[in-house]
Amino acid sequence: MKIIVAPSAGFCFGVKRAVNMALDAAEQCRPLEKLNTLGPIIHNPQVVKSLEEKGVFSIDDIDCGCFDTLLIRSHGVKAEVMETLKSKGVKIIDATCPFVKKAQNYINEAALKGYFIIMVGDKNHPEVQSVISFADKDRFLVINNLADMEKVPVSEKLAVISQTTQDVNFYKRVIDEINKIAKGEAVVFDTICDATAIKQEESKIIASNVDVMIVVGGYNSANTNKLQNICKEIQPNTYHIETENEVNPEWFANAKSVGITAGASTPDWIIERVLKKVHDIDEAGLKRFA
Repeated sequence: MKIIVAPSAGFCFGVKRAVNMALDAAEQCRPLEKLNTLGPIIHNPQVVKSLEEKGVFSIDDIDCGCFDTLLIRSHGVKAEVMETLKSKGVKIIDATCPFVKKAQNYINEAALKGYFIIMVGDKNHPEVQSVISFADKDRFLVINNLADMEKVPVSEKLAVISQTTQDVNFYKRVIDEINKIAKGEAVVFDTICDATAIKQEESKIIASNVDVMIVVGGYNSANTNKLQNICKEIQPNTYHIETENEVNPEWFANAKSVGITAGASTPDWIIERVLKKVHDIDEAGLKRFA
């Protein structure tokens, strides 16, 4: 089989930066200081487990009082949480992705100028919760599907922003709809990170040219799930996996080509293991029919 791996598959800049900051902090904190992250540093259970082995543990509540140093994960935290941590004198290592930080600043500035904030993303995602917290209370709307457009206050002046890992085409559709219905000013911010756009475009091209598509990444990873949805629309034989152990030889029974892509929180070593597993399955098939 021909196997095509997306060139941009795996860690994006923000994730790589956060993980490296965690590893550096782990070395500096040992053996006396307790180092924690507020929530999993990235949405990949294998990476989270590997960090635990190095003494970096995730906590869900800042009131537990069990940490000496707290690392802010790549998704960022709510504005009020950051203020609370500072007021308590907690030692903070801020690994918020620079793209997320930029989105926070955009919303803060727009809110100060009286704009009603429209954010395109999943309201339950930690990044969205961290970014939208910089808007004024009750003066924002999170949109995750076109049906939510009915709630847009069309008479307000609007500031439109996106989750950094949002589907580029969906964000464009929302912008087009807002431009049609807005009665006043509508300002649009480009906050989808370059890595996300590149991954999505590469995955579309590969999915269009293979018989089977494999998307590698955490099941709780928003950007990986979006890649899976994008690829599935193009190639029905698309499979989302976390590790090489989930690769099923039956997927490739009649396949002549396979594509592999991976989310922004998927480390290289997992991608390499998946690639090896597919190679091994292909080799076993060739020997069987030789």
